[in-house]
Amino acid sequence: MQFFIPPDFQLPVAWFADAALPGVIKQYQNIDAILIDKSDRQMLRSLRKERLLFFTNHPSQAEPMIAYHVANVMGARFNYMATRRAFDFLFGAVGKLFQSVGAYSVIPGIADRDSMRMTRSILANSGGKLVLFPEGEPMCGENDSLMPFQPGIIKLSFGALQDARKKDASADIIILPGFIKYKFEATEAEIREDLHKSIREIEIALGVDPGQRNLLRQFLMVGRLLLEQAEKEYAIEVKPDSDFDYRIGRVRHRMLDNIARRMELKNYNKESDAINKLRHLTSILELIEINYPMKDLPKLSAADMKWCQRECVKAYDMIVIKREYLVSRPTPERFYEWLARFESYVLGKTPRMLGGHPPQLPRNAYLSFATPFKLGQYYDDYSRDKSKTVEKVLGKLRQDMEKLLEDSHQLTYTLVDPGDVGGV
Repeated sequence: MQFFIPPDFQLPVAWFADAALPGVIKQYQNIDAILIDKSDRQMLRSLRKERLLFFTNHPSQAEPMIAYHVANVMGARFNYMATRRAFDFLFGAVGKLFQSVGAYSVIPGIADRDSMRMTRSILANSGGKLVLFPEGEPMCGENDSLMPFQPGIIKLSFGALQDARKKDASADIIILPGFIKYKFEATEAEIREDLHKSIREIEIALGVDPGQRNLLRQFLMVGRLLLEQAEKEYAIEVKPDSDFDYRIGRVRHRMLDNIARRMELKNYNKESDAINKLRHLTSILELIEINYPMKDLPKLSAADMKWCQRECVKAYDMIVIKREYLVSRPTPERFYEWLARFESYVLGKTPRMLGGHPPQLPRNAYLSFATPFKLGQYYDDYSRDKSKTVEKVLGKLRQDMEKLLEDSHQLTYTLVDPGDVGGV
């Protein structure tokens, strides 16, 4: 098997992708429009000849297609990184398409040197452009949250800048932070009707009656019932006075630790946080899936593999269900994010973040951008203290993206008064 898949840009295929993008993103993500302000469009056009790293949030599978649209607005072509197993979808046809529009593979969980060399090469070339999602995998599934950023790409970017300056002492790489906010465009009445219908399907499956609860209290009741069921299923003793987030945290860690035990992993850190545990486990599962030749890689039967993958999805559902996230801002978008977890956990539907069906109601994607900055302004600092400078650049990137996230709150509205939880 070929473990590294390089980009193989084909202009006719790219032209086809340009024309097909609106229809594809409507069919697979139910997104009607990608909206960028006129001033931001002008800014993007001004960067079309620059070396550039475009960073944005990654809560779903829609972001790579939206980044492709950003390249079209800029009048340029981007390169993209995609997980190695994605290149095998549909017997490799998806991989051929990915290659043809500038994507190359990366294998999570290992030092993928071929992928790292390609990244440096792209950014070292004059006018090279790369899209990166600093949160990495798995996707968080929450549009109003940012997962911990991964520092490796900043190190690679400095390496690429070093390569570029060997040929041109004035070379630089522009860092462009962006944020994508999704908003449902149906009327409030349509949204309420659809949410009530959908949560009622979950309640019927659980055999419960919502009584006179409002929408927020219905969702919290379902969340509480699922938590109680999970505590019983995984034999977790409930401590007195422990709150929802603490209890659900214990459930997800029990799930993840059980997966590691079934896989008989030797280098699994039980003290790590849930996100890093899940990243570790899913990367191991991908290595197994692509038959990567690694010493001590677990040998799993097909049944064990299926069980581990399903438990990872369930743990993922538990990781991204946070009570305060919904209670503090009960917007249509956050309700639908919780609904996707419920449908995955109760009805066994494939989560939207993992390729499942898009929302029933149409959305628009709103793009915003922070002021671009030059990586070169940190180059001397990096020469003196690599770790501290990587942390500094990553901190600025996160600060810029968090500001864009906060500003995007004004695009939507709440369906229920924040905090109106009653007795649930």
